[in-house]
Amino acid sequence: MSDTAERTIAWFNCQAGVAGDMTMASLVDAGADPDEVATVIAGLGVDGYALLFERVQRCGVGATWANVVVDHDHGQHDGRADRDTPHRPAREVLALLDAADLPPRVRGRARRVFLRLAEVEGAIHGVDPTEVEFHEVGALDSIVDVVGVCAALESLDIDEVWCSPIAVGHGEVRSAHGVIPNPAPATVTLLADAGAPSRGIDTTMEVSTPTGVALMTTLATGFGAMPAMSTSAVGYGAGTADTAERANVVQVVVGRRGGHDDSADADGTPVALLEANVDDITGEVLAHTIGRLLTAGAHDAWVTPIVMKKGRPAHTVSVLCDPASVVSLRSVILDETGSLGVRMSMLHRWPQQRTEATVDVDGHTIRVKVAAHRIKVEFDDAAAAAVSLGVPVRVVLDRAARAADETTTPRQRDSP
Repeated sequence: MSDTAERTIAWFNCQAGVAGDMTMASLVDAGADPDEVATVIAGLGVDGYALLFERVQRCGVGATWANVVVDHDHGQHDGRADRDTPHRPAREVLALLDAADLPPRVRGRARRVFLRLAEVEGAIHGVDPTEVEFHEVGALDSIVDVVGVCAALESLDIDEVWCSPIAVGHGEVRSAHGVIPNPAPATVTLLADAGAPSRGIDTTMEVSTPTGVALMTTLATGFGAMPAMSTSAVGYGAGTADTAERANVVQVVVGRRGGHDDSADADGTPVALLEANVDDITGEVLAHTIGRLLTAGAHDAWVTPIVMKKGRPAHTVSVLCDPASVVSLRSVILDETGSLGVRMSMLHRWPQQRTEATVDVDGHTIRVKVAAHRIKVEFDDAAAAAVSLGVPVRVVLDRAARAADETTTPRQRDSP
């Protein structure tokens, strides 16, 4: 990963739309190692597909086309969905990712994308996200696309993703559910939940797919014009069609920016703050709610004692999260607290760069987070070791911190 002085950015220009295969191809065109991408995808441990990268022209623009060819027995061929495509539950896709031999950041990014898709599909169809039956999105080629994009981001050591306004078409498209509006309901919901800017273009093609939009709205730090950076590479990922009026490509611009003097960095990373005031639940329920929020992907969650009208003691539940996670985390607050409302404000944060490591304390593995200015020991690991060793937890915390200090280098402490 990049050090604290500079971070690597990928800005995606989705003026003609966005799809998973186009996004992966644009990154390969910008320099991601196609063999490395293929090797990471192979870590899924599935067969029945072939991944080919080809040079093509789209409206006079040289681009790379990612052709994911799936065996017809899997229900798809050449990326075209048909009604025989088997349903794949969201839990099955997540289990596949969890069991796969993938780099941690690749697995984490891919899981976030499919979790987001499950939340959106669950809201649309009125079912629990884990019970969502993926159709086109759960097909093998879509899984290859998502993991391939995350693998290509890793190949280029991308720390941040940014995205332009996303183009959408009009009319209708055919799906596993039949004929549906264009853009598809999942696509519109993903855009709306993330507050992502979009614009319509005069075409009946499905220029932006749920998979492509899920990648952008889940992984992007922000939307709009290209952020300030020193450009190092440009890539173009081609769609299948070669239209006369518009280059059917996703453009990606890769570059670096300095940490302390860069204007974009000075503004920090956009985050949402969700809050709800509650005065009728117990401390146990509050603690459970915080746990659920953190498990669901919140950056942080906490409870603050307050006094409400008529002197009633109460608490404010606060959650800091990515803008793309607002809907799912708001639902957790409402479900667990029974609050009649949640408020939101947009903030910026400046997370300190850190690495995660493990140390050994008398035969017990303890996780630690190492930053330039401190070492933080995972308390639950220390507490479990303290019980097993029959010593106070403060002793284990001290031993783990000293072990981490002895085994990490200043360079590791400055890495994100």
